[in-house]
Amino acid sequence: MSGRRVVFDTNIFLSAFTFGGKLEVVFEMVRAGSIQLIVSTSILAELASILKSRFAWDDEDIREALMVLARHAELVKPGMRLRVLEDDADNRVLECAVEGHAEWIISGDHHLLSLKEFRGIRIVRVSEFLSNHS
Repeated sequence: MSGRRVVFDTNIFLSAFTFGGKLEVVFEMVRAGSIQLIVSTSILAELASILKSRFAWDDEDIREALMVLARHAELVKPGMRLRVLEDDADNRVLECAVEGHAEWIISGDHHLLSLKEFRGIRIVRVSEFLSNHS
């Protein structure tokens, strides 16, 4: 299957961990090995910070969530800093995708989605990704 290397924006992780739905389907694809999830330490750090500050997760639950991701994701360390979008966190997602040779970024963030594509990497909502991979 082509289009197997995928980066999730932080909002996708947050939605998957807190709401489920279509995102559970995509994460099942990751667990089943039909797509390769790519993450970076900056994405994981932002995820941990938001889970703690906005969702009041305790440290043990955050650690457990990050360990699940670590088991199912390829960790990359971007060697470049991009300044494409105003939100620095969005730039970290782009860096992860470029470094990890991703083919897709799945996001709900309108700033990222407005790009539609970056260096050949398609930027889509969950529903569009699923319609291309079902």
